[in-house]
Amino acid sequence: MSIYQQLSAFGIDLPPVAVPAAAYVPFVQSGKLIFLSGHIAKKDGKPWVGQLGSSMNTDEGKQAARSIAIDLLGTLDAACRAAGKTLDDVRRIVKVMSLVNSTPQYTEQHLVTNGCSELLAQVFGHAGAHARSAFGVAQIPLGACVEIELIAELA
Repeated sequence: MSIYQQLSAFGIDLPPVAVPAAAYVPFVQSGKLIFLSGHIAKKDGKPWVGQLGSSMNTDEGKQAARSIAIDLLGTLDAACRAAGKTLDDVRRIVKVMSLVNSTPQYTEQHLVTNGCSELLAQVFGHAGAHARSAFGVAQIPLGACVEIELIAELA
């Protein structure tokens, strides 16, 4: 089953690449690696604002991280196409880095980030298993609850 068939089976439509909100580009390719800029969580097309441990719980954060994974896949698809390839040419999701807007007492950033990691594993299978970091931070641009960046390798 192709990656696109997998996405369709999950009821996922890939979004277009978001326009950068500052002085950066959505992705950069270096050799076989594609580096995706951080994507913030969005709900109903607007920043998903909140702080884990204060105004949001872990399950909500996990949903936000999953929504980011879908946005990241849209950007990764665009990056693949710019290289003359498709998502089926992704050899591996190499690394995910997650920033979770959280209180100093909150310690479940890794569980929030699972929302992204689990979807990548479901879509890419073994190639979706990746190295990862999950950090708690005092604030994310626009008050978003989660921001995630990704590195992928093309075949």
